[in-house]
Amino acid sequence: MKPMKFALALVLMLGATHALAQSALQDILNTGVLKVGTTGDWNPMTMKDPATNGYTGYDIDVMTALAKDMDVQVEFVPTDWKTLVSGVASGKYHITGSASVSAARAKAAGYTTSYFSLATVPLILAENADRFKDWPDLDQPGVTVAATLGTTQEQQAREFFPNAELKIVEAPARDFQEVLAGRADAHITSNVEAGKLVEKYPQLMIVPVSAPKAPTPIAMLLPQADQVWINYVNTWIALQRERGLFDDLGRKWKLLN
Repeated sequence: MKPMKFALALVLMLGATHALAQSALQDILNTGVLKVGTTGDWNPMTMKDPATNGYTGYDIDVMTALAKDMDVQVEFVPTDWKTLVSGVASGKYHITGSASVSAARAKAAGYTTSYFSLATVPLILAENADRFKDWPDLDQPGVTVAATLGTTQEQQAREFFPNAELKIVEAPARDFQEVLAGRADAHITSNVEAGKLVEKYPQLMIVPVSAPKAPTPIAMLLPQADQVWINYVNTWIALQRERGLFDDLGRKWKLLN
């Protein structure tokens, strides 16, 4: 290769490498917009108002605080559970709201440090209280357990209930709606969402199990290879944990006793 052509090729290669290596952090600061993927269907973490298309919830407050500290605007990008990981991996958004930490998701996306933990409990119709009193009562032939496609609970349902029939629904449908409609006997969710669902739908009840299953940390998803962005958000989380943001929001959204 002639020297001039080699030099040009090297410049182009280095330019392409720089473009690929540019962190989401720099993109956010350059554009003035933090794009956050959120499902809008996880009370009290993220809830979408169909009338306004606006969002409220614990995650929404956390991401609004992050954007404020970065001196940028926040843009909430609608997504669903089955595309949550692919959306952040493809650059559709820079970060997600809270998601359960799982090895499967970590194969394709990065995680921040955790700032909260959840555990899984089952819900049923209150009228079936005598029928379902603990986990083994649900793992029986003839029992239908609902789960939402792409959620951690879908994988947990397959693990917890090998003898039951699983009914997998796709967003925007939700698993608890199957129980309310009588198309499923039970569904599982986080202890945090369970309390909100029972408060909203008094016909539901949490099964008084001997112990919740699968205590799991939650964190935000980010592009897997973007260590600059991951380090920045982890530093912000550490600072805000010390300053009480997560405790304050936990009390506001009744995540803490």
